[in-house]
Amino acid sequence: MNATAATLTLNTDLLTGMEWSASQVGELFHLAVELKARPERYRTALADRSFALIFEKPSLRTRVTFEVGIASLGGSSVFLDHTANRLGVRESIPDVAKCLDRWVHGIVARVFTQESLDELARHARVPVINALSDRFHPCQALSDFFTLEERFGNSRGLKFAYVGDGNNMCHSLLLAGARVGAHVKIATPDGYQPDEAIVAEARRTARKTGAKSEILLSAEDAVTGAQVVYTDVWASMGQENEAAAREAAFRGYQVNEKLFALAAPDAVFLHCLPAHRGLEVTSGVIDSSRSIVFDQAENRLHVQKAILLTLLS
Repeated sequence: MNATAATLTLNTDLLTGMEWSASQVGELFHLAVELKARPERYRTALADRSFALIFEKPSLRTRVTFEVGIASLGGSSVFLDHTANRLGVRESIPDVAKCLDRWVHGIVARVFTQESLDELARHARVPVINALSDRFHPCQALSDFFTLEERFGNSRGLKFAYVGDGNNMCHSLLLAGARVGAHVKIATPDGYQPDEAIVAEARRTARKTGAKSEILLSAEDAVTGAQVVYTDVWASMGQENEAAAREAAFRGYQVNEKLFALAAPDAVFLHCLPAHRGLEVTSGVIDSSRSIVFDQAENRLHVQKAILLTLLS
């Protein structure tokens, strides 16, 4: 095991992204740099470790990057498909947790509700990692800011604009942005703002790191001068019945060429994917040379490997 990983050990879960301090996030990014540059050094880092991957929602990036990441560190994984029957339907969540922690060394869970994830963590004695819930998506947000630090050298003072729904992705970007010192502006339609408690938590952290967190109604105000413009789908999985109403509410929040032109000359575009071209973003933006969405996707692998090592070294 590389000594860098050993110094990061945290006997905890990653459920919200609020578990780790700003300095710990910085150490995580340092480890991710090492993992990306010298993967051969870590081929046996998780030898003889096994993981359960519980997925209530379909996935491309999350499933592949965790499965490949675990294998590349010498570990093994078993995929538990809960897309037909949600966690807790066939068997109670406490029983699932208490069985799994007898067999595996960690649990990665992609679930509909944060409550399911929290209950799983309460009853499992092994680390539980949030691979997406209705409240948070910490693995994605950490990967996003790692990608931005690769691009800009540092996130401190980085002007970051998020345009769209105040959803799980928005929550995690606020929390991660506060930890890395970014200046985050969120623009949402009225009624779709992020949770006030999460905004308050981000602002508490921001006071310590020099970051800023602003909640706006105007997409133009958020994007003007921004170095990063980020958006997400307007209707997430499980919100399909709201799609028409959301499309009407978010029509003025599309990241198109006109809106993106307000950003800084060196601005980049981010999207956690999958994207709906013609809705939240136009093809002219997401497929342009200033889009780094596939760098984001690649870095899920490296950052999640760092998360695994941090929790299980």
